[in-house]
Amino acid sequence: MKELVEYIAKSLVDNPESVRVNEVEGSSMVVLELTVDDSDMGRVIGKGGRVVNAMRTLVDVAGGRRGKRVTLEIID
Repeated sequence: MKELVEYIAKSLVDNPESVRVNEVEGSSMVVLELTVDDSDMGRVIGKGGRVVNAMRTLVDVAGGRRGKRVTLEIID
């Protein structure tokens, strides 16, 4: 799932080298923390949050197949 988020984010932004994904795993939940350059923040969030919500849906489905709840957070 970490690779999925990283791939999507890198294809959206102007500075793909600044994309970082940190995976924090708990007993039944995984939190993916996405960090991008400040100038690319709007591209990742999208108009009205549509892009980030679509990414959250994808990781939620991928996590559901593995029996884990997955959350995506964008970190400044």
